[in-house]
Amino acid sequence: MALQLKFDIPARPALGRGDFYVTQSNAVALGLVDTWPNWPNGKMVLVGPHGSGKTHLGHVWCKDTDGRMVSALDIGARDVPGLADTPVCVEDVEQIAGVPEGEQALFHLHNLVLANGHSMLLTATRAPTAWDIRLPDLSSRMEGTTVAKMAPPDDILLSAVLAKLFADRQIVPMADVIPYLVRWMPRSFEAAGAVVAHLDTEALGTPKGVTRTLARTALADLEFREETASD
Repeated sequence: MALQLKFDIPARPALGRGDFYVTQSNAVALGLVDTWPNWPNGKMVLVGPHGSGKTHLGHVWCKDTDGRMVSALDIGARDVPGLADTPVCVEDVEQIAGVPEGEQALFHLHNLVLANGHSMLLTATRAPTAWDIRLPDLSSRMEGTTVAKMAPPDDILLSAVLAKLFADRQIVPMADVIPYLVRWMPRSFEAAGAVVAHLDTEALGTPKGVTRTLARTALADLEFREETASD
């Protein structure tokens, strides 16, 4: 029996606008991001759990605005005045809370971007009031920023996310796998990423690839559900 061969090819996420699947869970957030020319004070915070599409939407926004994307933790090592010459998307802002150099760097970037007449998109898993920023001037500016929230995924969006994650890894699961996962896995983007990564590994050497049986085992391995005899 022939076995599948697996090559160590890194997943390449598709990050274009056409790859961003829109449902009721994220339509409001997408609509708010698309209104960037009219954002109050030229800035917005995009909030959502890990894997919810914040980075994807940030890439879409950067393409629309000719902007740049930077991790909040990396700002201190960048040419801040040069970075502020265009619109900027700053990712994972809450990670700099309590890091004096990071907070100062973001404070200066924030002021320069807006002074130059550009827009700023910031992403985080929580709203600014929960970031615990220590620099008072930065904290007040962040807490005064409009927030767009990515809601937990509905069935349609979770199915689309799973399909995209499989496609990013060049995996074609059996037709009943995604409906099965949507029914039984936790309703979160982070869980979707963990399941697909686990299945990618477990499918190595299996001639049928990703099947519902393999999906059931993966959920049990990840302790995402109790195994039953009825499914």
